[in-house]
Amino acid sequence: MSGRVASSLLSAVYDVIVVGGGHAGCESAAASARSGASTLLVTNAKEKIGEMSCNPSFGGIGKGHLLREVDALDGVSPRICDKSAITYQALNRGQGPAVLGLRAQIDRKEFKRHMKQEILHETKNLEVLEGSVEDLYLEAVEDGTRQRIGGVCLEDGTIIEAKAVVLTTGTFLRGEIFLGKDCWPAGRMGEKSSIGLSKTLDKLGLWLGRLRTGTPPRLLKNTIDFSKFRMMPPDEKPIPFSFMTDNLWIQPEQQLPTYIGHTTEELAQLVRDNMYENEHIRAETNGPRYCPSLEAKILKFSNTIHKIFMNFIFRPSWNTKDWTAT
Repeated sequence: MSGRVASSLLSAVYDVIVVGGGHAGCESAAASARSGASTLLVTNAKEKIGEMSCNPSFGGIGKGHLLREVDALDGVSPRICDKSAITYQALNRGQGPAVLGLRAQIDRKEFKRHMKQEILHETKNLEVLEGSVEDLYLEAVEDGTRQRIGGVCLEDGTIIEAKAVVLTTGTFLRGEIFLGKDCWPAGRMGEKSSIGLSKTLDKLGLWLGRLRTGTPPRLLKNTIDFSKFRMMPPDEKPIPFSFMTDNLWIQPEQQLPTYIGHTTEELAQLVRDNMYENEHIRAETNGPRYCPSLEAKILKFSNTIHKIFMNFIFRPSWNTKDWTAT
């Protein structure tokens, strides 16, 4: 610990503690538990397990291969995707099976429901604790000159001991949200960032870089003129992510399409004229290489015509008139 006084010490010593309940945390905790290790997953909110914060899709070129590898190791996400996908569209079909990129758009509500069920109720050797890890518990090794990780310290001072700690904190380490000119500390919208754990890693001499990502806007379906877009149909014969999937949860004809449009010079100029309103694009951090924001594309490329993809984020079966596309 870095000077924090513990208020209590849990008697249980876990084999593994996983910090963070996002996609990486769920996979790490499930893998640890499957191996027979007593595992504790610590997350800020159990309700947020399985949350798809950005564009709810899995796979793509390269990433589809990764999902198949996760599935080969008995991972969770590929199976959950096949229980909640609403659009399968494999990429690079014309370039041979070696570079085929499996991709699916996911019903974010169904994915979250199934992931919570898997992690909270169906994984043996796994416990889930709601709390915030603010520090690492360090122990001196025998020679007294070095330290080892002995567990974690929660925000309330409770120490939980473990033989190994896995950090899957995602965007929460000293995270910030940019919305126009506004900026505030947060892991994601409505959730606080992890400041204490970031300071601990700093003190241990670990370098912390800064990355940024953008969340696409959510649009109501009845506000969109789809006649201006080209429909991209889903695959007639969907390829599941998991080799263990015999039957998908929806029929191929029930899949939802993707719509493709293009920007215009008028829109590009509108973006240029209002670039000063976006603190996010001016921030000196590295953005995603292969899915830059519209502002980044217009700044970087002279061509003013860029593709716009619209995907549904859940099926229209939730008794709502207006359902959402992104």
